[in-house]
Amino acid sequence: MEGDSLNPRERFVAAISHRLPDCAPRYAEFTPQVLATFRDETGSDDPAEFFGYEMREVTFHPSCAHPDYAAYYSELPAGAEIDAWGVAWEPAHLFHLSNMIHPLRNANSVAAIERYPLPDIQAAYRHADLEERIAAVHGLKLAAVSEWTTIFEQSWYLRGLDNLLLDMLERPHLAEALLDRVTDVACFSARRFAEAGADLIRTGDDIGTQRGMMMSAPMWCQWLKPRLARLVEAAKGANPAVRVLYDSDGHFEPVIPDLIEIGIDVLAPIQPECNDPLHLKREYGGDLAFWGSIGVQSTLPFGTPTDVRQEVKERLATLGQGGGLVIAPSHVIPPETPWENVVAFFAAVDEFGCYA
Repeated sequence: MEGDSLNPRERFVAAISHRLPDCAPRYAEFTPQVLATFRDETGSDDPAEFFGYEMREVTFHPSCAHPDYAAYYSELPAGAEIDAWGVAWEPAHLFHLSNMIHPLRNANSVAAIERYPLPDIQAAYRHADLEERIAAVHGLKLAAVSEWTTIFEQSWYLRGLDNLLLDMLERPHLAEALLDRVTDVACFSARRFAEAGADLIRTGDDIGTQRGMMMSAPMWCQWLKPRLARLVEAAKGANPAVRVLYDSDGHFEPVIPDLIEIGIDVLAPIQPECNDPLHLKREYGGDLAFWGSIGVQSTLPFGTPTDVRQEVKERLATLGQGGGLVIAPSHVIPPETPWENVVAFFAAVDEFGCYA
């Protein structure tokens, strides 16, 4: 153990470095419905402060540029909003979910992809004060984690999932053009967060399903591994002490050795409905830390508080054995989750989360 009592940042850094802290760090993200319940029940607006998260997210400032993304849509459904990448989001009728409309869905040439306006992420006004803001987080004895950056996921948001997968098989020149442009943005982001002193860079792509990967491991190694390696190199080249987290829902164990090879330090979210957390700990715990593991398709929404307590206890005793675990739900806490189960999660972390 790295000391009898660590401050929150020290605890978090020890855990993501797969070392033994004094206690396991905790984290959870809430859907809007659960966040509203949290506010009603606690009178607080800040789950991170209320429940004692050891980390805080630091982001780039919003873009002031306004490309004419509307030119990529003949018309938009009522209520649709266009995000900073030009992707249109149409409100759905089920809780927090949305329908996506892809601006490059009809692109049929490299030129069309290359002239598409990507976010002005390199503009100084968006990141010039990152060092100052990260230092402010550190001044509170908290760890600083980057906002999310993705490669495959952001690319298919722009192109459409079916289109991008077909490009990778039949139109590789289009896939290369898009993936390379998005990778350039991701690498710049990772490098800036790392050189500014962030403790953890968060990246990932949802490449898994409940039954296996959505593409073959060789296909992932051909298309995504070298681009992800560029991101890791950009971050660790700027700051060798920084850790990099890779997040994918579903089952993606076939490429975990490749993730280790390119320098990934932390794996998330360890979805227990389609992964065996104990197996992952035994097989890869010498190389990786873990983040997540509490089921949001099972125990958290549909179990009892006692079930939640037992799952947290079991994960801390297995996946968290010897350290190397940020205990968290495996996704945002879904709207149907009873508030008593949310309370039970954090109470169980308090009860079982410290190492003797």
